[in-house]
Amino acid sequence: MNARLKSLGAYWNRPNHAAYLFILPSFLILILFVFVPLIGTFILGFFDINIFFTNTKYVGLENFITFFHDSRALNAFKNTLYFTILETPVQVVVGLIMAALLAKNTVFNKFSRSIYFIPVVCSLTSIGIIWSMLLDPNIGAIPYLLSKFGMPTPQFFRDPHQAMPTIVALTVWKNFGVTMMILMAGIQGISQSYYESAEIDGATKFQQFYKITIPQILPSLGFCILTNLIGSLQVFDQVYITTNGGPEFKTETAVQYIYSRGFSAPYQLGYASAISAILFILIAILAISTNYYLNRKEKQLG
Repeated sequence: MNARLKSLGAYWNRPNHAAYLFILPSFLILILFVFVPLIGTFILGFFDINIFFTNTKYVGLENFITFFHDSRALNAFKNTLYFTILETPVQVVVGLIMAALLAKNTVFNKFSRSIYFIPVVCSLTSIGIIWSMLLDPNIGAIPYLLSKFGMPTPQFFRDPHQAMPTIVALTVWKNFGVTMMILMAGIQGISQSYYESAEIDGATKFQQFYKITIPQILPSLGFCILTNLIGSLQVFDQVYITTNGGPEFKTETAVQYIYSRGFSAPYQLGYASAISAILFILIAILAISTNYYLNRKEKQLG
């Protein structure tokens, strides 16, 4: 018995074996809160079922087929892609520019980083409410100031053409601090000898940024692009708080439509699960494709 315990202890004392013990809690949480719900979602997609789990009926692929004939669902996916195409590049570019400008550890730069990071730690619900009040054409401070300068009062969240770009601006303002900090860490890790050699060769600041900074932080840049892409395709909170999908369903996103079908009357949990499965497949395809492209770029530059 003692020999067996010693053998077991020796096995887990090895660094490559002990590592599994450290990741076990996270792995169990991942299984419980990610993989199990994901499998459950795919299974529920084959049933006509409500949130009370009454009158359950197996319908096969009917829910998935219905999705492709549901104009509102297709519109929600279109709005989600529109949001993603706008938000992801803008956030990464803004984060990259601010990271490059604030990379040096001066007192002013440290203070500025703290200021720009404050929205990240704030509640998205409270930020959505504040933005809704600031941009309200009747009581908002920003429309009032614009009117004082003789400019037309924008409708922002109330205009079908302005609502989604306004939500994109809100999202970028809220989240670019994370991108900025990740890219800044990458920039600060670049050896200064590269820049000194480039200056000796007569390279401009822009050439140094394009030829040295970008290639050196490409792994960090790829991580930011990938995570922002996945997050944008799951956008919900800011839309729900500011416009609730309006006006004219121009800002209704895929997750919001899933929520409305599953948790509002008539509580079509099976159909909502089928749409969730389709959204998961779309996110997986885009994420894998983006990751493959970024890895190829990194190898080419490496």
